Amino acid sequence: MSAFEQLFEVISTQRACRQFSDQPVDDAAIEALLRAATFAPSSENTQPWVFVVIRDAHRRAAAGALIAAIWNRFGREYTRARADDTLFNDVDAGLGQGGVAGAPVLIVVGGDSNLSDRSQLKASVFPAIQNLLLAAGALGLGTCLTTIATLDTDGARELVGLPAHIDPLALIPVGYPRRPLGPPRRDSFATKTHRETYGSGWAAV
Repeated sequence: MSAFEQLFEVISTQRACRQFSDQPVDDAAIEALLRAATFAPSSENTQPWVFVVIRDAHRRAAAGALIAAIWNRFGREYTRARADDTLFNDVDAGLGQGGVAGAPVLIVVGGDSNLSDRSQLKASVFPAIQNLLLAAGALGLGTCLTTIATLDTDGARELVGLPAHIDPLALIPVGYPRRPLGPPRRDSFATKTHRETYGSGWAAV
């Protein structure tokens, strides 16, 4: 298998995992994910990402309670109206019933506004998150990009003691999947691509 084929295998099988086994994840694996994350591009190479790794059971439970409170307040109703039953039930189990917080490791990802203007933080930090997710998939770990906890900015800050200049941007559960994950459902790139001008379609020339 070529290097591209190996890379595409990782990319094309990466998907959200919201239910985790009890199998522990060691520091070496977490360090590999974080190392991969830090090779992402960022605006002016500011590298404004900040990672807080949570293992403590009480703090993970607090994260789960924070997520569930937001989900139950308005997230469930919003998603119920937009998602099919399979996706809704999976998200509900992960966010409302503690599946995400059941991961042995949670990584809170923040952006340092002292290094990059707040208008640029997400553009600089989310590529690092994608690198982390892909590296986890390559190691057989499950992850899920969640941002719901950051809707309660004060609660997310308090959870891990973030100072005012660090904005919470995401919370990533990391662990071994409780069950095998199938391939993600994705539309063909051709349905989203236009040649030269919008509306032209991507028909072969």
